[in-house]
Amino acid sequence: MNDLVSIIVPVYNVEKFIAETMETVVKQSYPNWELLLVEDGSTDRTVEEIAAYLEKTGEQRIRLIRLPENAGAAGARNVGMKESRGRYVTYLDADDLWKPEKLQHQLEFMKKTNCAFSYTGYEFADEKGQGLGKIVRVPYELKYREALGNTTIFTSTVMFDTDKLPREELMMPLVKSEDTALWWQILRQGHTAYGLDENLVYYRRAGKSLSSNKLVAMQRIWNLYTREQLPLVQKLYYFVLWAFRAVRRRV
Repeated sequence: MNDLVSIIVPVYNVEKFIAETMETVVKQSYPNWELLLVEDGSTDRTVEEIAAYLEKTGEQRIRLIRLPENAGAAGARNVGMKESRGRYVTYLDADDLWKPEKLQHQLEFMKKTNCAFSYTGYEFADEKGQGLGKIVRVPYELKYREALGNTTIFTSTVMFDTDKLPREELMMPLVKSEDTALWWQILRQGHTAYGLDENLVYYRRAGKSLSSNKLVAMQRIWNLYTREQLPLVQKLYYFVLWAFRAVRRRV
């Protein structure tokens, strides 16, 4: 159980993707994991797809947690965090995919660097989960000030060591762009995030219209700077850095 990896997946109206997402975990070369599917009140056939997969495979490492009412992605991930049993905790969005060696390579990297917080490189993919050849390279280290202008840490690549970061410190704030808000919250305490510059995740952009909408993204990042209580000059400085790097990642 010491090296058990808990994988938290918020699940909401993803009937097209959820079976493939479960399969991408089952095919991991590292076997000691638990998959927590936190079902957030889907109105499509997501639950039926999960039930069919579990009946077909008999997979015992997958747990379905059904919330009584919609809590949003942050709320669902927080429930998953509380229910998780592994020393290591990682996230996977319900429409993203992992390469088979993702958990193994990242866990080895965590142990090698003795870090509390790690992330990896990733590749943009189409709706079918096929890589588009646009790979996001990641820096070896990110500290708080660097992270303010570089939001390259992608949720489906993150892994935490709860022996070094207690679960209560890993609860996502209930704000827009809750994942970035959590990364900054952790780094602000003096931790460093370590990046494994290896393409291990497929980021499926289809269905992420809210996040990909440029005006929405700009408003969200500005609100996060306000939440960090940054002076106006610093907000403008980090905003320009963020915008430059965000565009560069997508071209």
